[in-house]
Amino acid sequence: MKLAQRIESLHWLGEEIRIFLDKQEYKEWNHALKLAEQQNAWFTHDNIIMALKGVEFWLQKDTLQKWAAQYSIPEENKKPITVSVVMAGNIPMVGFHDFLCVLITGNILEAKLSSSDNILLPFLIKRLTEIEPHWKDYIKVVDKLSPALQAVIATGSNNTAMHFEHYFKKVPHIIRRNRNGIGVLNGKETEQELSELGKDIFTYFGLGCRNVSKVYVPEGYEFGNFFRAIEKYGDVLKHNKYANNYTYNRTIYLMDGKVFTDNNFFAVIENKQISSPIAVLHFEYYKDLQELTTELLEHKEQIQCIVASKEVTKQLGNIAIPILEFGHTQSPGLTDYADGVDVIKFILGQSRS
Repeated sequence: MKLAQRIESLHWLGEEIRIFLDKQEYKEWNHALKLAEQQNAWFTHDNIIMALKGVEFWLQKDTLQKWAAQYSIPEENKKPITVSVVMAGNIPMVGFHDFLCVLITGNILEAKLSSSDNILLPFLIKRLTEIEPHWKDYIKVVDKLSPALQAVIATGSNNTAMHFEHYFKKVPHIIRRNRNGIGVLNGKETEQELSELGKDIFTYFGLGCRNVSKVYVPEGYEFGNFFRAIEKYGDVLKHNKYANNYTYNRTIYLMDGKVFTDNNFFAVIENKQISSPIAVLHFEYYKDLQELTTELLEHKEQIQCIVASKEVTKQLGNIAIPILEFGHTQSPGLTDYADGVDVIKFILGQSRS
């Protein structure tokens, strides 16, 4: 297939998603969503819909064309390679961006899906191959990767990443580990900004690598305004798995005599760790934003992105970590590559065409 044909068919998949999101009347789509919910209790209907909205945004024709135009993608890839992708399953369709990177370049995808998320992407593949049957030659969903690996993209926990590094050491690869979003506050944030910070924390129950798991606050900061601003997210406690995590973590803190603050559905505790448990936000005090910038750079391998006000963003300066406005962590564009590694450049660098 030529590049224009690839973009056109991906665009029509996006159009089908858009129509479904508008009406949610397609029985086949609703059935797939229901199966995914039954398989993984974290994949609520609302969370799947949000993930589909992100995919639909990526698949708009002008968005795909502008993205592809930034690279020297061959119009017709006459010597495609197989890119093996080991996908995570923490949030719905989290591997779709890698899926898209391989297909847009005209290469062959070998996808090993997470057992936590093996309903939704195969369904989208089915819809895509019905729109454009040629894709059947470019997409393989496998239980085990083929022994003759040409390029690998693998996402997992820090422990599995160590295994990946060893197993794929002789193959060109991208290996992703645990990362999280962080927030930097100065105490001048509006109620709206703090509410949007809540969106960055609670979307997907905080399970995504872009979710904010820790905030840095000035000495003497009081969390009263923050707790008032996030009251609207209290419905998360209606979700059984979230509620169990909240109760468990709160109980552990009480038994250990830890000092923490909570609002009956979410806890905030001082902790130097970037990553926090579900239903918990870590925080740490800072004295000076310039000093904090140095500290953040020391931990940049653990940080996916930063959220901050415009005033704080200016003070942080030209830090080598993406800084976003509050409420935008879960709305990445096509060029917002995980861990800052350009997947298209990586794939094109392995191409034989």
